[in-house]
Amino acid sequence: MKKSHPIRRVLLASAATVSGIVLLLSLKPATDSSSASAQGAAAQETAAAQESPQGGAAAAGTSTVTGAATQTEYGVVQVRLTVAGGKITKAEAVQAPHGGTSDQKTALSVPKLNQEVVATQSADITSVTGATYTSGGYKKSLQSAIDKMKAASAAAPSQSSAAAAPAAQAKTVTGDVVTTEYGPVQVRITVANGKITKADAVQAPSGGTSDQKTALAIPKLNQEAVAAGNANIDSVSSATYTSGGYKKSLQSALDKAGG
Repeated sequence: MKKSHPIRRVLLASAATVSGIVLLLSLKPATDSSSASAQGAAAQETAAAQESPQGGAAAAGTSTVTGAATQTEYGVVQVRLTVAGGKITKAEAVQAPHGGTSDQKTALSVPKLNQEVVATQSADITSVTGATYTSGGYKKSLQSAIDKMKAASAAAPSQSSAAAAPAAQAKTVTGDVVTTEYGPVQVRITVANGKITKADAVQAPSGGTSDQKTALAIPKLNQEAVAAGNANIDSVSSATYTSGGYKKSLQSALDKAGG
């Protein structure tokens, strides 16, 4: 068949068309997949950018305090503070006048007010010219947020001090060694809030019959010392020397404890 034959030209044109369609079909999924991947990556980057400030504000040791909403002639103003280590690290207006000229005034004044709060660490900030009402409402809401911040800061040490108070008041004192006919006696007491909460003998007569007498007498003397809160306790029968030495050492421990 000649190269210029009409049928040959038709066949060649048809083959070219089919090849083109096949090529387009094979490329389409890859293009869609790449586009979807790009969109997904962009969405993740956007989400990360939005979450970053929140993650920073919620870092360990930080807290947020929101002031009372203040009504002004042009709308509501409400300030939120981020606090770390007792200092204001960020200030922002969660509510501010908007609509009409208020949009411009808010955009002009609020960023300046936010910056001045962080710089001065107080509500003693300068009103922005041209946004007097917004500035006044901002300062009122800011002051209420600072008051809440101070109240929370004052409550935390009080609670920890109250919890630590009993432990701080408890102390252990050891009395003098008292020598008796059967051996030394020495008493140790634990005192909390001016009262004996525990008493025990760190030294007591031992050996022979002394072991039995000590085992009988010391637990009773310990209990009575806690119950009486002083050295005016009864001697244990058959352990007179041990009891006498115990009371003398107990009294010296009380003297050291201030009781």
